[in-house]
Amino acid sequence: MDEYKKEVNTIIRKCAGAGALLNDFLEDILTTGEYEEIARRWQIVKMLDTGTPQREITETLGVGVATVTRGAKELADKKGGFRKALAKFGK
Repeated sequence: MDEYKKEVNTIIRKCAGAGALLNDFLEDILTTGEYEEIARRWQIVKMLDTGTPQREITETLGVGVATVTRGAKELADKKGGFRKALAKFGK
């Protein structure tokens, strides 16, 4: 499975450098629900990073407490992907 994940990462990186192709690729490979969930999870991370209380996030985004808690746990990892993405690409 790691080989497949590596291949997906490579194609996403290549698509990202080709304008609208990344959006088209993601819309085709993900269901509408999956794509929306990824977008929602990114909003969770950004809101947590600004200090928004978890309960407020659950109410604002209509997500479960467990989803927000998972985001908070991952964000707490100073070497994790969320931290790196926020540092590199901003909020």
